[in-house]
Amino acid sequence: MGTSEFAVPALKKLVGTPCEVVAVVTQPDRPVGRKRILTAPPVKEEAVRHGLHVLQPEKAKDPLFIEEIRGLEPDIAIVASYGQILKKALLEAPRLGCLNIHGSLLPKYRGASPIQTAILEGESETGVTIMQMDAGLDTGDMLSKVITPIHDEDTAQTLHDRLAEMGGDLLMETLPLVLEGRLQPEKQDDLQASYAGKIDREDGWIDWTATAVQVWNKSRAFDPWPGAFSELQDGGTLRIWRCHPDSRDHDATPGAILSTEGGCIEVACGEGVLVIEELQKQGSRRMLASEFLSGARLGDSPAFKPLAEGK
Repeated sequence: MGTSEFAVPALKKLVGTPCEVVAVVTQPDRPVGRKRILTAPPVKEEAVRHGLHVLQPEKAKDPLFIEEIRGLEPDIAIVASYGQILKKALLEAPRLGCLNIHGSLLPKYRGASPIQTAILEGESETGVTIMQMDAGLDTGDMLSKVITPIHDEDTAQTLHDRLAEMGGDLLMETLPLVLEGRLQPEKQDDLQASYAGKIDREDGWIDWTATAVQVWNKSRAFDPWPGAFSELQDGGTLRIWRCHPDSRDHDATPGAILSTEGGCIEVACGEGVLVIEELQKQGSRRMLASEFLSGARLGDSPAFKPLAEGK
């Protein structure tokens, strides 16, 4: 059971084992892009390539769908980035229940955006946890974990791709032990739990009163979506892509552009300076800061708005 690209490596690896994949459950095809073209989820595309039986219920809690799953008599269900809450009746339909591949080191960062939140919070490492699912939100007993460092150059996309592959590999190590009853589940410590909520586009607005490190983390955590962006005082929105923090002191107002020397844009933060190397004008393509500066008019006292009003 999965929908997004995060689930694809696990499905690929399952297909290559002696296990019989009796069905692949994924979200319905959805309209995508400006032309609203009906598009299959990545997991469905992978399942079709292997000739697997695909189920796409609008709601996983539908009693008819749950009966269909029971009729398949599955031993176990593997769940990864499926996108719907599974009710108790569905969790209990497979003989050994449901295993979830979660992109964090539980109990930290339960919820919808564990990968982005780990970067946003400045974590030095993260990982994948496989847990036995229960009716709570990522609260089930933990079965196995794998850890990876978060590198300075990591974005949500690069970390997502690495964790997806690690999740597939960890599943291959964990599943045989579960089927043989040789794993001792570990309960989560709820006192150590934290929640990573759903990300909205509005979360991408930059608060220049934050530290340079926090703004840098936001630019990486929200790459590729929704991006980190800000408005110039003289108008126009810029999306900040590649950048890095500088810890030097200054006495400028947060959002003020301190320098455009050396092909970069240096912006004052509440603490430190953000050095922007790559950005994107609204309605344009990604470009180096030097390209932007060659045609930009930043005014006599160039600055970003500290935080867009109402954002």
